[in-house]
Amino acid sequence: MNLRSGWLRGTLFATALAFVTTAPVLAATDDTKATHFLLDNGMKVVVNPDHHAPIVTHMVLYMVGSADEPPGKSGIAYLIEHLMFKGTANHAAGELNRIVAEIGCLYHAFISHDYTALCERVAPSELGQMMSFEADRMRNLTLTDDAIDTERDVILEERRLTIDNDPQAVLDEEVVTALWQSQPYRIPVIGWMHEIEKLNRTDAVAFYDRYYRPNNAVLVVAGDVEPETVKALAEKTYGKVPRGPELPPRDRPSEPVQNTRRTLTLSDGRVSVPSFTRHWVVPSYRTAEAGEAEALDLLAQILGAGNRSRLYQQLVVKQGIAAEARAFFQGAMRDDSHFSISGSPRGDAKLADIGAAVDAEIARIARNGVTSDELERTKERYVRSVIFAQDSIANMYGLTLATGGNVKDVEEWPDRIRKVTADQVKAVAARYLTSDHSTTGYLLPKEN
Repeated sequence: MNLRSGWLRGTLFATALAFVTTAPVLAATDDTKATHFLLDNGMKVVVNPDHHAPIVTHMVLYMVGSADEPPGKSGIAYLIEHLMFKGTANHAAGELNRIVAEIGCLYHAFISHDYTALCERVAPSELGQMMSFEADRMRNLTLTDDAIDTERDVILEERRLTIDNDPQAVLDEEVVTALWQSQPYRIPVIGWMHEIEKLNRTDAVAFYDRYYRPNNAVLVVAGDVEPETVKALAEKTYGKVPRGPELPPRDRPSEPVQNTRRTLTLSDGRVSVPSFTRHWVVPSYRTAEAGEAEALDLLAQILGAGNRSRLYQQLVVKQGIAAEARAFFQGAMRDDSHFSISGSPRGDAKLADIGAAVDAEIARIARNGVTSDELERTKERYVRSVIFAQDSIANMYGLTLATGGNVKDVEEWPDRIRKVTADQVKAVAARYLTSDHSTTGYLLPKEN
C-alpha cells in the first residue's frame, strides 16, 4: 500500500471509454496482441499476452479515488484501500499475506484521486488463486468496528510520519491545495487529519457498497497467459460477483480560469537546503485537444527528465546554480491535470536564480521551439522507457481505462507521440507555462 508512489505516479493517457459489448465475447484488435471483453456483470477485462518470461501481472482497478469522496469524508477511499487487506467472510485476516509469502508473489496497492488499484505479480499457475482472492474481497470484506478503528489509527499515524513530519510533504500538500480552486483534486489523497479522525464504520460500509462492484472495475492481465485462459478464469471468479447499481456520471466541479500568480513559503528548522516547486493547471490526456497531452509529455521530457534535459544541462551543468532540476507532467487524470517543475540551488545560488533560469528556459522554448533532432531523440527514448518499464503494460491499460480511456488509446499512444511536431511542443509551452498563472512553493531553512 504505497500512497505516495501511487498517487504521484506519472503514467500517461486517457480519453473516452468505449466498451459497447455486453457479453463476454473476445474482441482482439488487429494490430495488437491486446484483447478486451466484458463480463456479464459489467466488469471490463483486458489481456495482453507476453511470453518472454513465465510471470503474470494481475491488476484490478476500481474507478473510484479520493476525488469521489463525499464532502467532509476525506480519507475514506484510502481507508477502504487499507481495509482490502483485512479479512473477508471467506478468508481470515492475514491469509492473503500468508499465501503470497508461500508462492513468492509480489503484491501491492496504490490509490490516486481517480482510481484504486490492487496488483499481484505471480507465476501463471497462481493466477486463478489471485483472481479468487480479489473477487472475494470485492464484495465480502468484514468491516467491523475493530478493523476500521485499527486501520484508521494506522492511517493517522502514517499521515503524521509521511506528511506532517516532513516539511517538503507539508509544502507539496499546500501547493496542490492552492493550485486547485474548485476541483476536488485539491484535497489530499490520504485525507485531512481532522476528517480522518471522524471516519467510522457507517462511512466505510457506505463507500465500499457503493463503489466496489464488478461494473465499476477493470481487470488487466499482462504476461505469460492466453486470453482464453483469462476469460475462463474471470468468468469462474469475478463473473460470479453480482452486478451493482449503476453509478451516476463522475461529474465534478470545473476549474475556473486561473489568472493570478500564487506563492507559498514554508520556513522550517529541519530544512538545510532550500527548494522550490512550480505548478500549472494543464489538460490531461482525457481533457486535452488532439495532440496537446502528447506535446506536454514530450515537453516535460525535454525540459526536465534526466541529465540530458534542458534544465539539467543549463542549470546544473553549464550555469552550476542548481543541485537538481526536474519537470513532470501528470497525464493520467480524469479531469484537468498539472505540469510541475522543481529544483534546488547549489553553492551561493538563490532560489530566485533557479526560478529565473527556469522561466528563461521555458520562454526560450515558447519563443524558438525545440530542434527536430532533440525532439526525435526524446520521442524514441521516451516511448522505449515506457514500453520496457516493469509492469508498464498493465499500468498503461489499467490507468487509461480507469480515467476514462479505452484500449485503442493505449495501442495508438506510441504513434501519437511520434507524430508530435516541434510547433506543437512550442505551442503548449507558450499557452500553458506562463508565470502569470502559476502556483509556486518555496521551502526555506528557518532563520535564527
